[in-house]
Amino acid sequence: MARQPKGRLINGILILDKPTGMSSNHALQRVKRMFGARKAGHTGSLDPLATGLLPICLGEATKFSQFLLDADKRYQTTAQLGVRTDSSDADGKVVETKPCEHITVTDVEAQLPQFRGLISQVPSMFSALKHQGQPLYKLARAGKTVAVKPRQVTIHNLELLSFKYSQVRMDISCTKGTYIRSIVEDLGLALDCGAHVAQLRRLQAGPFVAEQMVTLEDLQGIIDEATQGQVVEAGQWPDITPAFSMLDQLLIPADTAVLSLNAVQLPAHEIEALQQGKVIDHATEYAPFDVVRVYNSLASDATAFIGLAEVQPEGRLKAKRLMST
Repeated sequence: MARQPKGRLINGILILDKPTGMSSNHALQRVKRMFGARKAGHTGSLDPLATGLLPICLGEATKFSQFLLDADKRYQTTAQLGVRTDSSDADGKVVETKPCEHITVTDVEAQLPQFRGLISQVPSMFSALKHQGQPLYKLARAGKTVAVKPRQVTIHNLELLSFKYSQVRMDISCTKGTYIRSIVEDLGLALDCGAHVAQLRRLQAGPFVAEQMVTLEDLQGIIDEATQGQVVEAGQWPDITPAFSMLDQLLIPADTAVLSLNAVQLPAHEIEALQQGKVIDHATEYAPFDVVRVYNSLASDATAFIGLAEVQPEGRLKAKRLMST
């Protein structure tokens, strides 16, 4: 007999404030365990050094995580001038130091325009970008280097927040695939003193903002309150079932990941046809090959979202990614 998958069938998105020193996958596993979820995934990893907004998709919400990977992001970062590291951040080994006390805020501001708008940057060897199936950071830690092609990204906004004690604080809004450490590294080169990322915090990813974040401590507090300090044997996990209803209230509906897409409402018989893999003759004004959100016109808010469909020629609709029934 096949083994039944473990965990709850729960759908939604948690906006986690990832702590520093923890990998995104470790944070994901912590959240998955706390919610007792059967399935979970994160949308765009943060370096262990980085903190801030990490959307965690649970259950069916994982089907729409790609739209968050493709979304614009916003960060605040602190660049330490005068020190270059092999990873371009504070977790790396120092490879060069140079005097930087002579650099003024005017010098910094004079270099920032080149990092705004459409720019070309070379991803760091310590990024998660893959080369022949291997993440670059794994190759770098093994002492290997490969030629990395420049890529174009767009910096929507780059604001200098402060400059003191040889540290440059910046607020950066950008398109997907932007490497903040590359901006900091290049800024250090432009100032001829070197620089590395001392701090990095993500404040926005697509529609999600910092005000929505919850911490692992918040989640643990809910569990502790619900279990009333339940004592268990070493190595065991307490029964946190009483906490699930409170934890679930923190989840955001799965369709919030795709609210930037247009929406259509369909009657039950057309939804059933989509779920059976049929192309339906539903007249729509959207352009061919647009992706749209699909809702059941008669269902309640909790069950109305069906998934995504692609507009076919002549306005027909074909299922692209649907919630499981």
